[in-house]
Amino acid sequence: MADLICKHLEEGILEIRMNRPNQLNALNPSLLIALMEAFQNLQNDRQTRVVIFTGEGNGFCAGADMQESVSPGGIPGTHGMNTLGFVYKFQEYLSNLILAIHECDKPIIAAIHGAAVGGGLGLALASDIRIASESAKFGAVAIKTGLSAADVGTSYFLPRFVGAGIASELMLTGRIFKAQEAAELRLVSKVVPAELLANEALNTARAIAKNSEYGVWMTKKTLRSNLDASSLRQALEIENRTQVLGTFTGAMEAARKAFSKGQAPQWKPL
Repeated sequence: MADLICKHLEEGILEIRMNRPNQLNALNPSLLIALMEAFQNLQNDRQTRVVIFTGEGNGFCAGADMQESVSPGGIPGTHGMNTLGFVYKFQEYLSNLILAIHECDKPIIAAIHGAAVGGGLGLALASDIRIASESAKFGAVAIKTGLSAADVGTSYFLPRFVGAGIASELMLTGRIFKAQEAAELRLVSKVVPAELLANEALNTARAIAKNSEYGVWMTKKTLRSNLDASSLRQALEIENRTQVLGTFTGAMEAARKAFSKGQAPQWKPL
């Protein structure tokens, strides 16, 4: 059974589904490698406009697979390494996956049900949009293993989303919090009944895919860049260059024509 299933749900919308349901999609080397390949390949995928990222079975992702023994050679470039070298490379590989998700030029919608804890929380936080079912539960639980909760991007993303004080409490306690609290903290966009999760994620993906390829691409790219902008002026400079460049795509002309006719724009491909 494949650890990862990638399929187009409809034109422009790809579903990436972690497929280790008996382990609540816990991360082992084979799943990590498959996820890395999938998200890296998206950079050159012109067919896909939006990604829905989810998990099979009763959970999104329960973090690292604590039941599976991992040894040197389990991930690329670690064959023959000693324990220190391998553990560092493994952690680095996991971190590079977080970067691959965060820096992917396609919007990523995480459709979360059940557990999204530890590394699973990191995968969700690296995504652009998080939609949760009522069954979803979250936690920065690495601290419960004797390690730091500052793991897989959590110490970067969580304070930006919920503020430093709340992030401190969640990370220092490692407590589990449920979907409704996540919504109140604005960590997720919506909470829906479990049976509506897939449809809600698909409708959000459709709403994104209706926009122009350039508009979606540059909105994600600029938003991500400006999260780290040192000033309003720097953010505005990047926005200005992006908007000026966009006027040469022909999209505004298509929008004007469609608006005058009361129709939806027909975007030209880049």
